[in-house]
Amino acid sequence: MRQSQVTKPNLLRPKKETHGRQKASFRERVFAVVRKIQKGDTLTYGQVAKQAGNCRAARAVGAILNTNYDPGVPCHRVVRSDGNYGGYNRGAAFKKELLIKEKLFN
Repeated sequence: MRQSQVTKPNLLRPKKETHGRQKASFRERVFAVVRKIQKGDTLTYGQVAKQAGNCRAARAVGAILNTNYDPGVPCHRVVRSDGNYGGYNRGAAFKKELLIKEKLFN
C-alpha cells in the first residue's frame, strides 16, 4: 500500500502586494459602516453586510456587533430586516430605549 501524500501549504509563497495599504478586515469594515449611521437613521444587518463588502454576511454582522462595547459605534442603529429591533449586547430593552430616544420607533 502506498501512503497518501499530505499536501502542505506553501509557506514560501509571496504575499500579494498591497502597495503600502493593508486591506481592512470585514470586522473593521463593519465598524466603519456603522460609525457612519447618522442619528435618526437605521440600517439592517444585511445592508451593513453589503456596504462592508459581503452581502451574505448579515449574521456575521450581528455577531461582530455583539462583541462591541465602544460607545462611538452606534450598534443600536442596526435593526432586523423585518423591522424588529434585533439583539444588542446591553439587552434588547436598552436598544429599544436608545432608538426611542432618537425618535426612530414611536
